[in-house]
Formats: sequence, C-alpha cells, structure tokens
Amino acid sequence: MGKQIHIIHGYGASPSSHWFPWLKEKLIADAHQVSVPHMPNSSDPKKEEWLETLTNKIKNLDNNAYFVTHSLGSITLLNYLEQLDPLPEFGGFILVSGFSERLSSLPSLDPFTVKAVNHQKIISATNLRAVIAAKDDYIVPFQLSENLSEQLNTSLYPVEKGGHFLEDDGFITFKLVYGILNNMMKTV
Repeated sequence: MGKQIHIIHGYGASPSSHWFPWLKEKLIADAHQVSVPHMPNSSDPKKEEWLETLTNKIKNLDNNAYFVTHSLGSITLLNYLEQLDPLPEFGGFILVSGFSERLSSLPSLDPFTVKAVNHQKIISATNLRAVIAAKDDYIVPFQLSENLSEQLNTSLYPVEKGGHFLEDDGFITFKLVYGILNNMMKTV
C-alpha cells in the first residue's frame, strides 16, 4: 500500500518551485499519494495562516504519513504537530534546511520561532526523523539546522555544497531526499 507524503514548501516558494515537482512525480510513480499544499502569501507568511493550511490539508495522520519540508516549512510542520492533542504516531519526516531559532536575516519570520517547540512530544510520535543541511547555506546557517537535528534527535545529513537547496542553487532534483524517504518507508 502506498504512503501519504506531504511536501511543505518554504518562504517565497510554491508547490512548483525548486525540487518539489520532481519529488512529487517520483513518489506518484512509486504509487504513493502526494500533497504539496500551497502555503498562503509565501513572500509574507503568517504563522496562523500556514498552520490553518496544514490543519485543512492533512486529514489522516497515521503510520503511513510522511513529511518532507523545506526551510520555513520545517518549523511550520513542528508547530502544527505540537498543537495536535493527542499527537498520533506517524511515519516520519525529513526537514531540509530547517530551523527552530530566530533568523536574524528575516525578522519577519520571528512569529514562527518565538515559542520553543516541545521536541519531546514530536520525538515520541515517530522514530524516523532526518535533517538535511548544507554547510554553505546562505539563508539558514548550518549551525541552526544542526541545532534542530540535536533538539529532535534526528539523523543529520550534512551536504558540503548545496546552498539553500533552491532551484537557483541547481536543485531541480534532490536524490538525497528521495533516497532517505524511501529508506524510511521501507523501515516500517
């Protein structure tokens, strides 16, 4: 049976940006269900609107549900998961260029990080967690993704040269994400 995969884009992006369409097509070809919600006003994101979008789009959170997030999509997912009561067990997640601390270069995103996430609650809901980060990320410093990986007790996949994993950085495909996700889905 196929899995349900949610790909959550970040700031200034859309479902058709970067490597998201490629990943969606690959996963659909593997007989999975894939949703790539269009997060509202991505160039001026509001935390409440982004959380409401996930609440409306994610219907069944169970062991067949997986998430791949990019940048702002990562902390949005964590905020969403934390507010669920109870938080059901689910498949797993891959956070790409994720952060849970303030980005000094983008103070408009402070509302997403002002309240610390209950990492333990999220850890207890899934065993399959990964963070991918580039050491040369010029938007989310590598250290912030590394901190997030430690807070969530995830596998960390450092990439020497990937920038922020944007189309402009040469990422219209992302085999690392696809490979990690496939390994996760086979584990269950």
